Amino acid sequence: MATEDDYTAEPFVPEGGSLTAHREAAAGCRGCPLHRDATQTVFGAGRADARVMLVGEQPGDQEDREGRPFVGPAGKLLDRALADAGLDPADAYVTNAVKHFKFTRAEPRKRRIHKSPTLRETTACGPWLAAELARVRPELIVVLGATAGKALLGSSFRVTQVRGTVLEEEIHGRPETLVPTVHPSAVLRADDREGAYRGLVADLEVAARALSRRTSRHRK
Repeated sequence: MATEDDYTAEPFVPEGGSLTAHREAAAGCRGCPLHRDATQTVFGAGRADARVMLVGEQPGDQEDREGRPFVGPAGKLLDRALADAGLDPADAYVTNAVKHFKFTRAEPRKRRIHKSPTLRETTACGPWLAAELARVRPELIVVLGATAGKALLGSSFRVTQVRGTVLEEEIHGRPETLVPTVHPSAVLRADDREGAYRGLVADLEVAARALSRRTSRHRK
């Protein structure tokens, strides 16, 4: 019987079925210890036929409470940046590399403070992300931050080295087009928030142009 000490979600992932079936199955995932403190699993959301998939790190405090990804301040900033870059947020599928909120508390009843997942925890959750990719089959993946990048591209990934570039890589046995950028929460933490926001939009504009080129090739 699968236990959280195995650090893999694989036994909990259905072999077939829709995104809805996977979302329901993920609610019972016990593939690593993160499920114990989190309120609930936060699975991906959006169009099952989305051309763009956005992959972040993990749900935050508000996402953990509501059960949906990118509903907090970082999500609202991301929606604005997507629209400014010419990408419709309503046409995207959004998810995270890790499906449970990892946090720490300085004192009981104090605010829950985000804590980055370990590589082991990210790897444990990998089968869920692989299942989402297999079902959505996006034309483009926007990688939001270092944790998402390492989950998809390996531990040597450095967002500062490749942000705003178009990458062609094989992910889980399928060729994928990816554009990495910073996580929107990094923009909220930046000293020069406006400059950081412009940088995020510029990276997303690269993604929009890459998607446009794919559309043009398909029409020829």
